[in-house]
Amino acid sequence: MKVAEMRMLRWMCGHTRKEMIRNEVIRDMVGVTSMEDKLRESRLRWFGHVKRKDIDAPVRRCEGLSMVGLRRGRSRLKNYWGEVIRQDMSLLQLTEDMTIDRKI
Repeated sequence: MKVAEMRMLRWMCGHTRKEMIRNEVIRDMVGVTSMEDKLRESRLRWFGHVKRKDIDAPVRRCEGLSMVGLRRGRSRLKNYWGEVIRQDMSLLQLTEDMTIDRKI
């Protein structure tokens, strides 16, 4: 994803990889942040939206469900939404208590 994003940004600027311009310089020229940061921001925004819902809301009820007897295959482990949110929150040093106040 990062490679495709940088390829598009270079194309927008009219530069190639042969010119050896750093990714940060290209981003500054275009004036955008990374796609990864934008995805993280939208995931955390949705997480705050879900946490501010009533406990009786269908979204909140599904949050507490556990799969009994679920066996994971031998392939690569899947990233679940809760695990990804925990990683994002630890990266930005956020807590679940911060989701109550939308301005934070």
